[in-house]
Amino acid sequence: MQTRSRSKTGPLSPDEQPPVPLPDTTPEVSSIPVGEADISPLSIPTIPLDHIPEGPCTTSWTHHADVPEECKNRVEVCLGVDEAGRGPVLGPMVYAVSYVPVSRKQDLGEVGFADSKQLKEHDRDTLFDALRTKADWIGWAVHCCSPQDISECMLRRVKYNLNQLAHETTIQLIRQTIARGVMVTEVFVDTVGPPDSYQKKLESVFPAIKFKVAKKADSLYPIVSAASICAKVTRDSILRNWTFVENGIDGIVSKDFGSGYPSDPNTVRWMSENMDPVFGYPRVMRFSWSTCANAVDEKGVKVTWPDDEEEEQVKYGADIRGFFKGADKPKEVERDVMFTGMGLKRVSTFLNT
Repeated sequence: MQTRSRSKTGPLSPDEQPPVPLPDTTPEVSSIPVGEADISPLSIPTIPLDHIPEGPCTTSWTHHADVPEECKNRVEVCLGVDEAGRGPVLGPMVYAVSYVPVSRKQDLGEVGFADSKQLKEHDRDTLFDALRTKADWIGWAVHCCSPQDISECMLRRVKYNLNQLAHETTIQLIRQTIARGVMVTEVFVDTVGPPDSYQKKLESVFPAIKFKVAKKADSLYPIVSAASICAKVTRDSILRNWTFVENGIDGIVSKDFGSGYPSDPNTVRWMSENMDPVFGYPRVMRFSWSTCANAVDEKGVKVTWPDDEEEEQVKYGADIRGFFKGADKPKEVERDVMFTGMGLKRVSTFLNT
């Protein structure tokens, strides 16, 4: 039976659920990988992608395909890990795993798996169809990090490193696969950060599993290429069939997002043509990305949020000595008209009546 979660917790236990995404702004990718600029909202996959929940992609979710018959009964299994959508300014970020019996990992090359970023969209869809028709020996799973969760979590006071998110999500997807009765003995991972330290971290968590973490693993190992296909096709389909959660903008705001990369001319054009000066962008955007924040700052209406508490800090300074008698105090700061117009006064002494 297939399982998936539409909520942040889902049917999986808290220990199994991949963490909610908390990327930072530094890793934004400026260049567009080959094959990522050909996303068309009019193209339709050969087979409907029924593993993607219906409706707006406002929360992160996980989907596991059925465990293949050939991967049951304690058969040694090889697993690959990759992601799609790490650098774009809009849309979800999707992590994926694929797995096959160790005895059949070379058969993936005959199916034709290659790095999804080097393939055209139609070729990726065709390969994903082929993967699903071989469900007797190829298993897979995806975890979708919604752009809204990315935005909300990144804008918290305590930030979460994007590399750490990738590591923790990979660990949780492996754990979930093992929990479904799959005996994983080999894992190949497309690295995030230095491969040596990443591999040691994974080996410390799963000492019984043999790991190989490498740069460009999706172009070196067919099992990682298969995971790359799952991640990229899922992300592309979500963007292609994007449902706006905001009321009344369907048919008004374009869905020609492009690849989502900040350097993609189609994405740049979409951002330029579809920003409301007051409300900004729809929630397809990752508001924590500097590309989005800069666009809103430059073209949006300037808003000032008066705060009496901040004015007090400016008046007396952060040093506690500023509150003692005889201490030098800065000049009185003019209060915002919102406070003076409503006749609001600061009160520091309360009298019992």
